[in-house]
Amino acid sequence: MPTNPPVALLLLAAGASTRMGQPKQLLLYHGRTLLRHAAETAVASGCAPIVLVTGALHDELLPEIAGLPIRAVYNTGWASGMASSIRAGLLALAETSPAAVLIMLADQPLLTPELLRQLVAQQQQTHALIVAAAYADTLGVPAVFHQSVLPELLKLQGQQGAGRLIASLGAAVGQVAFPEGVLDVDTPEQYAALVRSAGQVD
Repeated sequence: MPTNPPVALLLLAAGASTRMGQPKQLLLYHGRTLLRHAAETAVASGCAPIVLVTGALHDELLPEIAGLPIRAVYNTGWASGMASSIRAGLLALAETSPAAVLIMLADQPLLTPELLRQLVAQQQQTHALIVAAAYADTLGVPAVFHQSVLPELLKLQGQQGAGRLIASLGAAVGQVAFPEGVLDVDTPEQYAALVRSAGQVD
């Protein structure tokens, strides 16, 4: 029985965390940084290869992927917005010609390997162009993109993220429920809520 080719994964962590006031990638969650948590989640998903896209921070983030099968790519144009990070990651994957690419962020701490595997499985079973996470009455990342729509991701500009492409395909987009996706970590208040929910004291 033929097996599906591995799906590549982009982990985006290039932002400057301006609303947080400190590098959110290095905030602690269950004894690990948010980035280490996201990186381990990415590896546990079974996706390969995995590319971490850095920007505002690079050298500071590299220790967080130590020992993991993840390649770090520095996006020199990170300040122009998320589109440049998606482009940098896809260009780094170009030589592998992935059948599909999963894009995830470093600031969704409630994301699980199981949810990532569900996204991949649905895309491979249905051959949908995109399968996205559904939360807060919207569809967004994490999401899996078939290779045929990767050129459209490369066309994104400035602050445009993958959500723009997801929205443009409407009903053609498959979805997996991820109600916890409503919590990302952009502000001190959101991080405090995360710490409370996890029962942390740090």
